[in-house]
Amino acid sequence: EAINPLRASQRRAPWAGSRTLSKTINSKIKAIKAAKNQPSSNNSDASVCIKNARGKGAKHVIDWTLRQIANTAYDTVAAMLDTDTDWSQPLAKRARAKKIQVLASNPCFDAVMLRLLGIHPAGDAKALKKQLATYLDDNPTQRQNYAKHFGKARLEAGRKHEPTIDALLKLLGA
Repeated sequence: EAINPLRASQRRAPWAGSRTLSKTINSKIKAIKAAKNQPSSNNSDASVCIKNARGKGAKHVIDWTLRQIANTAYDTVAAMLDTDTDWSQPLAKRARAKKIQVLASNPCFDAVMLRLLGIHPAGDAKALKKQLATYLDDNPTQRQNYAKHFGKARLEAGRKHEPTIDALLKLLGA
C-alpha cells in the first residue's frame, strides 16, 4: 500500500492532519495503523498523517522528513527509523535541531516487535524480519496480521520497556 506523498492540506483522510510520522517500510505503516486504531484515552482531537519514506537507511529517512516539512507546518514531526543503517550522533543532532522526534528502532523495527512478544531478537535485520514474519502469517504487509499479536494490552505492556513504542503511542494519543 502506497501512502500518498501529497501535503496534508492537499489530502485529508479522517485521521490526517497536524502530525506526521515518516515511516521506513510498508510493514511498519501497517503496524502503526493497527496501533492507531486502538482505542485512545486522551488527545481525541489530535489527528495523524502517516507518510512513508521507503526506508533506505536512517539518513534517508531524516533527509526525506526534512523535505516533507520544508513547506508544510505540523505541530509535531516524528520519524521512525532503524538504527542498524547509517544512524549516527551527528544525524541525531541534525534531527533534534530541526525538531524532529526520532523514534529509533534498535537495531530495527522487527527487533522491537519481537521484544514486545517476549522474544530475544538475534541476528541481522534480514533474520529478524524472517523471525517476525512467522508471527504475522508470513505476510508483514497485512494490517490484520499485526492486530492479532499486537493489541492494546500488549502495546501498553510493551511501552514500559520499549521507549519507541511509548513515544509512538503518545504521538497517536494513547
